[in-house]
Amino acid sequence: MIVARHKELAVLRATMESEYSSFVAVYGRRRVGKTFLVREAFGYSFVFQHAGLYKSSKTQQLEAFASSLSEAGLAVKKTPKNWVEAFGLLRELIKQSPAKKKVVFLDELSWMHTHKSDLMAALEFFWNSWASARKDVVLIVCASATSWMMRKVIHNKGGLYNRLTTQIHVRPFTLCECEEYSQKLNLPFNRPQIAEYFMAVGGVPYYWSLLKPRYGLTQNIDALFFAPEAPLREEFKYLFASLFDAPEPYLQVVEALSGKKGGLTRNEIIAATSLKDGGPTGEILENLESCDFVRHYCPIGKKKEAVFQLVDNFTLFHYSFLHGQKPSANFWTANYNSSTHNTWRGFAFERLCLLHTPEIKQALGISGIATTEHAWRCRADAERGLKGSQIDLLIYRSDPHINLCEMKYREEEYVASAKDAEDWQRKVSDLKTSVPKKGVIFTLVTPIGLHPNANSAKVQAVITLHALFQPCPSRE
Repeated sequence: MIVARHKELAVLRATMESEYSSFVAVYGRRRVGKTFLVREAFGYSFVFQHAGLYKSSKTQQLEAFASSLSEAGLAVKKTPKNWVEAFGLLRELIKQSPAKKKVVFLDELSWMHTHKSDLMAALEFFWNSWASARKDVVLIVCASATSWMMRKVIHNKGGLYNRLTTQIHVRPFTLCECEEYSQKLNLPFNRPQIAEYFMAVGGVPYYWSLLKPRYGLTQNIDALFFAPEAPLREEFKYLFASLFDAPEPYLQVVEALSGKKGGLTRNEIIAATSLKDGGPTGEILENLESCDFVRHYCPIGKKKEAVFQLVDNFTLFHYSFLHGQKPSANFWTANYNSSTHNTWRGFAFERLCLLHTPEIKQALGISGIATTEHAWRCRADAERGLKGSQIDLLIYRSDPHINLCEMKYREEEYVASAKDAEDWQRKVSDLKTSVPKKGVIFTLVTPIGLHPNANSAKVQAVITLHALFQPCPSRE
């Protein structure tokens, strides 16, 4: 029951028609569906498949590899002493196969790479000296430890440099894809409910697969996060441990960012953590972005001062309700529509919109215009005529306009007050003063729409939740 992933499936299946051997790296965060994608793409039919063992010794890894070779049909007389010998046995297995294309799938490759392991040297030798010289091998390597995959495989500076045929970053689902998956799972949720669960866990398929059709949304969230032995209550601590070799500095960064809605600069992150300037900070931030936890943007006019913003809904939900807390078993149901819940939902809806800017652009009819997305703020400055504003999303266009996006969560039509109109006018005025060459289009993003009244005239464009659920070709 595979949902979406059309582009990724096409890339994988194209290797079966290629004139030459293919070497493919598949990466992405834990639970995003990498293994499922590869298995579905090849109909669960491999000449050889093997998954590394978590936190096991080199001897145990080699024993497991030998066992997989035996299961695939090779007569293995003894456990190989090293990885060069192990890949030699794999060559023998491939030679025996009558398949037109010999598909080899090595899952959780990073777990196979133990301390002082010769795994990568053996893999390089296997591919460079043998498999790439043939025309019938499809080698697929996969791991959840994204930082390791980026360093050891994708950006390898040794024998695997520039050897990959292609790389596939498996990303979380969009709202549109979550809705499709919900229908496959026969979940009784409407779009606002799908959006709310997305605001809690993001688009990670595994977290959606745990939902039970017999429960409503609030019951499901209680069962998954707050009940005794809830399956996702301890997920956070395993998430970072599985993705990163040394998770502690990553956790420091996300904890610092979790309390700053607008994000922090590199220097501010260093000041808020034990990281050192000139240390591995850049690699940590790059890896967090590769895993879809963080996005970065450069404030208008400050191209060298990137701001890093935590946008992973699951992580932010953890810090909002679980980190250092022991909520009751029915916490979510008891607090539904409370001030705590509604405050969280307001902030979470803003993140949902940030993750769906392609859909917002599509609804605005500007998909074909090059844009960058920013948060923006300015301090009051009487001399310049600035009153002081904070804007969570600007769509800065290559044409003469900027979309100033105000995001408001309501369960009914949004009714603009006189205070809203005054606030919006202040933001437009400050932005026009700061960026005088651009026209400003005030855009309201709100689930149901805007109720017409005397104050609604300040809004030039309205984007509803319906627009965020639409298929978006520009993502392909």
